[in-house]
Amino acid sequence: MLDPRPAPAPVLSARGLTKVYRMGEVEVHALRGVDLDLFEGEFVVLLGASGSGKSTLLNILGGLDQPSAGSVLHRGHDLTRAGEAELTQWRREHVGFVFQFYNLIPSLTARENVALVTDISRHPMSPDEALELVGLSKRADHFPAQMSGGEQQRVAIARAVAKRPEVLLCDEPTGALDVVTGKVVLEVLDRINREVGTTTAIITHNAAIATMAHRVVTFADGRALEVKRNERRASAQDLQW
Repeated sequence: MLDPRPAPAPVLSARGLTKVYRMGEVEVHALRGVDLDLFEGEFVVLLGASGSGKSTLLNILGGLDQPSAGSVLHRGHDLTRAGEAELTQWRREHVGFVFQFYNLIPSLTARENVALVTDISRHPMSPDEALELVGLSKRADHFPAQMSGGEQQRVAIARAVAKRPEVLLCDEPTGALDVVTGKVVLEVLDRINREVGTTTAIITHNAAIATMAHRVVTFADGRALEVKRNERRASAQDLQW
């Protein structure tokens, strides 16, 4: 019997993405014809070793870089044909970024760091609401130097999700953290995906994180080699690092 439910709509669709960096006479192929869809509300892990093309793909999906060939569509709109001003507006309204390093402003409190985003967003959460979502309500008036690495990363996540993005793109968000703190950060990302419904993509070299995902896409040599679906998602605390 056919499933009567409609197929989920892709928020982002990449087709034939190629990225070539030229250094003198040498060409470095970072991506080699990658196809990828990110669907509404899903949690995706992009898994691969350093240099496999994951970060390049994430930067192109987020409008931070342009491919040498191929296209990225946001709900049918071709972002690879957009100008810089249009891409800036699109990133501001639709995408949240979380990087390995927190990129917080040292002279601002947690609340003020989040407010940098909410002040320029159309329909944001309040900074306090975003900090509560990541479990840092009591640290809102603390400066980054007064917080642990895990707390700083959670402030960065609060800043990314405060504008209510459609897509949250995370580049090695636990890479600078110990195992215990990394699990806390992953719990926060999982909670945001489950409770807010934000489409979430995490790139990592840590295979253990893959068990948290709806889908796992394995990368090597600039290619997406394998897609695996998890019938049951693990919690962050269940991960065996």
